[in-house]
Parts: sequence; C-alpha cells; structure tokens
Amino acid sequence: MSFKRVLIVDDEAPIREMLTLALEMAGYQCQDADSAQAAMALVVDNRPDLILLDWMMPGISGIELARRLKKDSLTATIPIIMLTAKGDENNKILGLEAGADDYITKPFSPRELMARLKAVLRRTSPEGEGSAVEVNGLTMDPISHRVSVAGEPLEMGPTEFKLLNFFMTHQDRAFSRGQLLDYVWGGNVYVEERTVDVHIRRLRKALGEHHAPLVQTVRGMGYRFSSQYQ
Repeated sequence: MSFKRVLIVDDEAPIREMLTLALEMAGYQCQDADSAQAAMALVVDNRPDLILLDWMMPGISGIELARRLKKDSLTATIPIIMLTAKGDENNKILGLEAGADDYITKPFSPRELMARLKAVLRRTSPEGEGSAVEVNGLTMDPISHRVSVAGEPLEMGPTEFKLLNFFMTHQDRAFSRGQLLDYVWGGNVYVEERTVDVHIRRLRKALGEHHAPLVQTVRGMGYRFSSQYQ
C-alpha cells in the first residue's frame, strides 16, 4: 500500500501536533513546518501529496505561499487545503483564487478534516498515479522500483533511478542542472552541479546503447528526456 504524504504548515505547534496525530492515526505520513520558508524546502525535497496550509503566518503568509507553489509548474499540481479563522465569503474566494483546492474554517473537527482531505485527493490525484511508465520498450515502475527493457531488468543505482523516474514523468522538457539538483537531490542537499553530469553518464550507461539517446543534452541549458531523438 502506498501511503499519502501530507505536509502541515502552521506556526502554532499545538495545531501541528493535533493534526499530525489525527492524520497518522488515519494512515497518512506527515511532515510539518512552522513557516513558509521551511515549507518550501520540504516541498522541494519530499513532494507531498497534499498540503494543509494555515492562512495567517508571520513573514510569508499561507496565501502567498499558495500563490508561489501554483506558479511553479513542478509544484502547481500539489493540492492545497487552506486552514483559517477567516470564515467570510470574500476570504474564501481569495483563498481559492490563490490556488487552494479547498478551505476549512477553524475550529474544525478531525472528522470534517478527513472528509475534506479524502475528497480533495480523489479530485486531484491523476488516474494511474504511481503506475509504470513505458517509452520505446523501456519500462520504469516506481512502486516496485524496477526498470526493464522487454521484460529484462536493468541494474542502476538509487540516484540514477530517481533521475530516470523524474525524467520519464516529465518528458520533453529541458531542465537545468540546478533544477535537477533541486527536484532529484533535494533543495537542502549541497552538491556541485557537475555531480549531475556524473550521474547522467551513469544513467546512460545503465540504459544501454539503444535507450541512452533518450537522455539528451540541451546545449547551454542542461538535459531533457525525449523519445524524439536529436
């Protein structure tokens, strides 16, 4: 079973603890952050399945964080439920216009939260999420963590698998080395950009002569994964 990951963003520790307890009892995996800055680092590193986001926080507000996440193509699809004491209609509209998928007014019961959370996940989870991806006979299965060609398994390291997983789920788009470091290694991992080149070479070697050309170098930019050969 694949457990959904929820990021709880609220500057009040008792609320984070209460939400974490309720969600973990319901089978969700939780992480929490007490600020928008801390939340951004966790989003980049762990790509949660859903974010519970408090509206009123010091510094960058929840609604501003929601706007930033929705503007980035790589985080725009992560569903957001706003948590707020602001219950009037105008504020609900502001939250939804900022990109929130739902809105819960404090105080709320754990039962209401679970019902809203499940409904948002049903609406926003793409069909076939987590299923195997196949390109030109190359198959990557994120659930079993296997890569194969025509049924024959390919051996590769964990970083090469993460790179391939990212590439095959974001095809025909060019990414800089910095972007790959953020979205594959994580925003809090400090390594040199040339590290990407080393793992790209290892990935191409693991893919073999026939499928290595799927991982393409984009001059002056970085890399992309495409079945349209250069």
